[in-house]
Amino acid sequence: MGKGQRAQLTSTETIQARREVAKPPPAHAETVGSQPLPHETPNELDDIPTTTLVTTYLNILLLVVLAHIEDFFGKIFKPQQYVQLRVQNGYAPMVSDFESLWSRHVYARLRDCFNRPIAGVAGRIVQLVDRYTKDYNRTFQYTGKILNVLNLASYNYLGFAQSEGPCADKVEEAMKEHGITQASSRSEAGRTRLLVETEEMVARFVGTEAALIVSMGYATNALNMPALISKGCLIISDELNHSSLVSGARLSGATIRVFRHNNTADLEKQLRKSISQGQPRTHRPWKKILVVVEGLYSMEGEFCNLPKIIELRNKYRFYLYVDEAHSIGALGKRGRGICDHFGVDPREVDVLMGTFTKSFGAAGGYIAGSKALIDYLRVHSYSAVYAEAMSIPVLAQVNSSMRMIMGEDRENALLGQEKLDQLAANSKYFADKLKELGFMVLGDPGSPVVPLLLFSPSRMMAFSRECLKRNIAVVVVSYPATPIIAGRVRFCVSSSHTREDLDFALEQISEIGDLLLVKLNKHK
Repeated sequence: MGKGQRAQLTSTETIQARREVAKPPPAHAETVGSQPLPHETPNELDDIPTTTLVTTYLNILLLVVLAHIEDFFGKIFKPQQYVQLRVQNGYAPMVSDFESLWSRHVYARLRDCFNRPIAGVAGRIVQLVDRYTKDYNRTFQYTGKILNVLNLASYNYLGFAQSEGPCADKVEEAMKEHGITQASSRSEAGRTRLLVETEEMVARFVGTEAALIVSMGYATNALNMPALISKGCLIISDELNHSSLVSGARLSGATIRVFRHNNTADLEKQLRKSISQGQPRTHRPWKKILVVVEGLYSMEGEFCNLPKIIELRNKYRFYLYVDEAHSIGALGKRGRGICDHFGVDPREVDVLMGTFTKSFGAAGGYIAGSKALIDYLRVHSYSAVYAEAMSIPVLAQVNSSMRMIMGEDRENALLGQEKLDQLAANSKYFADKLKELGFMVLGDPGSPVVPLLLFSPSRMMAFSRECLKRNIAVVVVSYPATPIIAGRVRFCVSSSHTREDLDFALEQISEIGDLLLVKLNKHK
């Protein structure tokens, strides 16, 4: 990526930037092409009724107080249950009782809502293994029954999570020809013809010169970012970026600064301050400045304001890293991600990252960009030099599903576009209906992730259990993945869902909403 010339301003440019500090940022259009720009402030969070906020805070306060009381008396009357929190043989406990309070007293009571085992493909319908507990979720017993439930929990945006069909057939053929794995990193004996073909296809799909495939989605961020940026550089990151981006930033050794979620005005403020002040203590210019955002934020269902960020990139000359884990394959008329959605030239983004888990029914991820960038990563990235190459079955799944989306599979030339159109229609229909029912729904129009606010942990627990009773699988999310008062259920819509599936789910969710009193949308 060079020596970071784009991250520095000449003295003349610095003076000009300082003169412009007092000027308001230029107004930008509310739409780009036919697509509306994303909200820079989650309006639904601003509309939470005061009574709901107060009761949620009181709920959490009462929970914390009772947890401390239980711990106090438990250490006296049941000391054997608190052994792991005491000093033993001169060794300090791994975690303190306060640090583990949330997991022991909140997560433990919600544990039956998470980690539910499945017994089949996580497609439109998923098979859950029935279980129950006799000791308040400490352990579980299995009944031997299998529950067929509607799946609104899995990332299966385009419905490629299948055990049969054209993609499954291609995977079987590839295994017969190439085996299962190369048992090696790509730098040694793991570089196969199928891997090279798939990387070339990924580059064509996203619109860049080259691409590098990594066998693990999390590692795609965590192991490649340290190869791109180091000490003396600056990372400016959205405050709600994924944990893998946070890990990669910390491993890099660069200075990290955070801007308010999806707030380009705050991003510009951070850029001006960072460029004018330079590095801490020495005030030398930064070697590089890297701005890191996500195309689609999976906990909020919101798109990044890519057109405005591109405008800032051209103005301040920083590098731009966009994580498209959730947007690639799911957004845009051609499924090419956030750039396709807004009509932005992918070459305007320096580093495009994505995963194959959500839309392609596979695993792993990729980094795409200029040929010089990818050639550099092939030699310097730990994911390319040390990590195992992607296995043959996964590569074949990625190759066949992407070929179908691109319309290059002659036998299924129209199926890919049909899936894209169906996903867009299902996402809009489901979110619009939830709002009509009176729920507080986050996210931008067209997002396949539809978060619905539940607020308190007790409502989350009740909502998940009520959905399961009605044969619907959902994912509930709470602190620390969300703000402490903004617990939510996160619906994942798929192209494989029929209109009857969505109508059934909406009817049941409406009944649960009435039961739990969570229909709080003032704009209904």
